[in-house]
Amino acid sequence: MASIGVLTLELRLENSHSLKDKRHVVKSLRDRLRNKFNVSVAEIDCQDLWQRAVVAAVTVSYDKVQAERILQSVEDETASLLGPALAGASVEWI
Repeated sequence: MASIGVLTLELRLENSHSLKDKRHVVKSLRDRLRNKFNVSVAEIDCQDLWQRAVVAAVTVSYDKVQAERILQSVEDETASLLGPALAGASVEWI
């Protein structure tokens, strides 16, 4: 049976001074995660706040273990790219 995993990433972008700065960071992250891990990525909350973002990455896999591996890799990549700007992460299964 297919497993659908949703990784929610909470970002605090303290170096962002405008929505334009924030969009640049979020778009770069989104493009990198899509290309490297073949996941769907979207900003899902805090669109009007320029120092916060909530981004979700979604994967579908035949195997939950594989989906967990992918989402953990996405979280690790985000942490290595953004460092302390990654304020939190959680996974939900559908």
